[in-house]
This record gives sequence, C-alpha cells and structure tokens, in this order.
Amino acid sequence: MSKKVYNTAPLPFMGQKRKFIKSFKDALHNYPPDGIYVDLFGGSGLLAHTAKQHYPNATVVYNDFDNYRKRINAIPETNNLLEKLRMLISEWPKDKRITGVTRENVLKAIKRHEDQYNYVDYITLSSSLLFSMKYVLNYEDLVKSTLYNCIRMSDYKAEGYLNGLDIVSLDYKVLFEQYKDSDKVVFLIDPPYLQTTSVTYKNYWNLTDYLDVLSVLEGHRYFYFTSNKSSIIELCEWVGNRTLTTNPFAHATKLEVNTSVNYNSSYTDIMLFK
Repeated sequence: MSKKVYNTAPLPFMGQKRKFIKSFKDALHNYPPDGIYVDLFGGSGLLAHTAKQHYPNATVVYNDFDNYRKRINAIPETNNLLEKLRMLISEWPKDKRITGVTRENVLKAIKRHEDQYNYVDYITLSSSLLFSMKYVLNYEDLVKSTLYNCIRMSDYKAEGYLNGLDIVSLDYKVLFEQYKDSDKVVFLIDPPYLQTTSVTYKNYWNLTDYLDVLSVLEGHRYFYFTSNKSSIIELCEWVGNRTLTTNPFAHATKLEVNTSVNYNSSYTDIMLFK
C-alpha cells in the first residue's frame, strides 16, 4: 500500500506552507538525500513531513513546539464533536450567522464535550464556526465570538502524517546548538511572521526575536520563510550594504506567493533557500 503524501496540513494551522510545497520539493533536489533536516519552528509539521517523504533515508527533526501532535491525537474526538454540531445546524443556511436557540445549543454541545474529554481543539473548531482566518483558543473567547455555519462536512484524517519523524519540543536555540556543527544539516526555518496575526502561537514575537533567528543562517544550508510584511529582507540588505556585517540572504534563491487573508486583505509569502 502506498504511503499518503500530504500537500497540506491535516488540521488547520495558520501559516502552514502548503502554497510552497511544490517549490520546496523542487528545491530539495539540490540537497542531500541522506542529510539531516531540522525543522526549527515545526508548526504544523508540513515541511518536515514533505522532507521525509521526499528523502525517506534522511533524518528529519520536527520541533513540535506548538504541540500539534496533541491536536492530531484528538482527531477522533474532534470528528465526533463536529458530527454533533452538523446535526444541530443541519437546517441552518450555509455561511450564515448562527443565532438564537441554535447558537445556545451549539455552545452547550461544545461545553459538554470539553467537560467530558477535558480538551477541545478550538483552532480546528474555529475553522468550522468562525469567519475566515479567525481563531479562538478557549471556550470563553468562543462565547464572545460571532458564529457562522461554515462547518466542515467530512472527517479529518492524519494517518501516517508524522511517520518517520524525530519529534522534539525544544526552544529553537537549544535545537540549533545540537545540530549546528553537522556538515549534513539543512535548517528549515519558518518563525512566526513579524507584524502578522499570531494568536495561535505560544509566544509573542518581536523584532529582537526575529533578528536573533538570522544568526542560524550564517554558514549553513537553509530554507527560510518570511513575508513582505516583516521587511526583514530589506533590513538585511541594508545591513549588508551599510555595515561590515554580511547579509545572510546574499546569493539565496527567492520565491514569492500571494496569500489572501480575506476578500480585502492579502500579503506576499516568501521562501529563500541557500
């Protein structure tokens, strides 16, 4: 039986790199099949999954700092909850605001589920009940939100998604120290974007954090992801031109894709590799 290859993360995750997957695969041909690929900011694990599927003999380290595994392990319970919600809003118009008794019943069902399992994957649930690209992390914030009938009609599945990965949960600096001296290492670097929504991330990132990450690039092979909102590329070009410090992105290949947040907001995602 052939292994399932995921071109998108099996559960919703803000900032997953699905639009770059084809370009990422194409670029991987220039990197060692038996290399060590370290996904410093693992996120949804999509980059790590793709690297492992592309090079089965490579060592691929997935830094699951956001505990995406917990959400994957809870998929059976999440599917069960979504089935109950589908029944509650089966007569409700698609994409319309949920109000009145139906809204109360939806919230009650979610609270009962949380009381029973002591957990609800609110990020996944948000994609079925909130306006596009809006997320909550707890019941209290969900109660304050406007609910919509945008519920997913099929079950979530993630069979084999994390197979073969070396999974850790570490500060990226600690993980970098473990592998920085290996001549076979390729770092996958997708930090939380500066000046973009980061409600689903554990920690708030500021400019200092962003600049600290750049020290990882020097002297190493890497894939680095950012957006045009961060202006980090322009900053590094300025540093390289105006000071004696080397621009870490000098001679790197750059690819761009446009990403829509909603009907009137968008930005450009950027992948650089070297």
